Amino acid sequence: MKFVPAKWPRKLRSQEWYGGTSRDTIYHRGWLKNQGYPDDMFDGRPIIGILNTWSDLTPCNGHLRELAEKVKAGVWEAGGFPVEVPVFSASENTFRPTAMMFRNLAAMSIEEQIRGQPIDGAVLMVGCDKTTPSLLMAAASTNIPSIVVTGGPMLNGMFQGEAVGAGTHLWRFSEAVKAGEMTQDEFLNAEAAVTRSSGTCNTMGTASSMASMAESLGMALSGNAAIPAVDARRRVMAQLSGRRIVQMVKDDLKPSDILTRKAFQNAIRTNGAVGGSTNTVVHMLAIAGRVGINLTLDDWDLCGRNVPTIVNLQPSGKYLMEEFFYSGGLPVVLKRLGDAGLLHKDALTVSGNPIWNEVCDVKCWNDDVIRTVDKPLTDQGGIAVLRGNLAPNGAVIKPSAATKELMKHRGRAVVFENIDDYKMRIEDDALDIDETCIMVLKNCGPKGYPGMSEVGNMGLPPKVLKKGITDMIRISDARMSGTAYGTVILHTAPEAAAGGPLAVVRNGDMIEVDVFSRRLHLDISEAELEQRLSNWLPTHDSAASGYAWLHQTHVGGADTGADLDFLRGCRGNDVGRDSH
Repeated sequence: MKFVPAKWPRKLRSQEWYGGTSRDTIYHRGWLKNQGYPDDMFDGRPIIGILNTWSDLTPCNGHLRELAEKVKAGVWEAGGFPVEVPVFSASENTFRPTAMMFRNLAAMSIEEQIRGQPIDGAVLMVGCDKTTPSLLMAAASTNIPSIVVTGGPMLNGMFQGEAVGAGTHLWRFSEAVKAGEMTQDEFLNAEAAVTRSSGTCNTMGTASSMASMAESLGMALSGNAAIPAVDARRRVMAQLSGRRIVQMVKDDLKPSDILTRKAFQNAIRTNGAVGGSTNTVVHMLAIAGRVGINLTLDDWDLCGRNVPTIVNLQPSGKYLMEEFFYSGGLPVVLKRLGDAGLLHKDALTVSGNPIWNEVCDVKCWNDDVIRTVDKPLTDQGGIAVLRGNLAPNGAVIKPSAATKELMKHRGRAVVFENIDDYKMRIEDDALDIDETCIMVLKNCGPKGYPGMSEVGNMGLPPKVLKKGITDMIRISDARMSGTAYGTVILHTAPEAAAGGPLAVVRNGDMIEVDVFSRRLHLDISEAELEQRLSNWLPTHDSAASGYAWLHQTHVGGADTGADLDFLRGCRGNDVGRDSH
């Protein structure tokens, strides 16, 4: 019996390749049929691209091949035609100089894969930090119906009777070794305990923060963010998402319908409520830029300033992602934000329903893991944006992970010109530094590193750690891991490599930090600052060719998302001319 396709409200994009009897369509169909597909698969079923960031060198996403099979099952059940497409996978664990340098390359390559292939809708299979923003950026640029399926966090780690978080305890144990509080052998023994199953970091690091962003933006089904990677319900979520994308194609429900200003404001407030990563700032600014929403650092500060952090998770709090899921996950957070008047309830989601419809009836099963708004972990969470003569275009800090006593401080600058300078000098007992100083790191921004590596949470000097000091103010144009913690001021813009004021800070300069007043000030005269800047010459390495050159030449500042300038703006899903 010949397959009779559903009556679609418009001609499907894939029919430009497979519909009709021309030489070109026969060419396209004929080659795909060598995989054993029958004729009726090409009679109008929507072709769903399962964009999979699985890679053996992206261990956080190592289980996505299995998960993709569940997505395929859902697509088949709904009458679609699933095709799995391996895409650029920027692994946080392995890529040098930093995975962030390749976020834009991944987004560009995936955008062109969507543009140049017969895909009517996309399932974005993501997990590791940069895979989520890169695929969302590509989907926003092409604007075909798309849905996010994350791989989920790994199971809790346990070491010496203590729950340990991936990433967070790496930093803690490393500092403990330098302070003489932990042996190197103990550190090595902890290695297997920290990352004991498939999945992303089990803390509210960047991966879980971006999974929360995807869900709060409305780009994933409700409950997607927190299900552990190895939980059977993660596979159910994948299958349901496969079913849903087919209907989204039928309804022509696109990213531009979902990624509105209201959606981004919901996500910013959610990031504050969960104690999310500072990395979400550059990623969300980049995604907004791709869809044509004028999101700025001011939006981050204004929307997030009065949002309490109610999720008690490492690195800001106590628990790990398993407890977050068992307590109700992100839907509970969204419900509590909505009840407090901090959620745009009418923002549309990939379900086809407003976000409030998805969460209004959920219950919390542990009020210590997901606290109520009136009993938060931190009264004012979110991301604080600091400005002043040291950061005219802004810098960010995560108050929930900082030391309260350091939030207002004046200290002497100890300057490291680049990360190699820092590594060479930090363990030298002759280094003129104490806990009252402010550590300053230059030339680690989008252009300077290049790629803006996660080195902003500089480890403290051993001579200070041995005093029992665990935190100092650190300022840089770099990023830090979402699993990290401390009074760390990041993303200083303009960056040093672009001639920002950070480039001319000198050893011994006094710096004033006042997070409460959102102030970051280099205590020298305006005339002195101008003279230093006029005499400044770049010292960072410049790439001569290849992608590194393209990146350094075209990357924007952290304050605009560190995207490539020519990729901003929603450019639609036009079909290229067939060359056959």
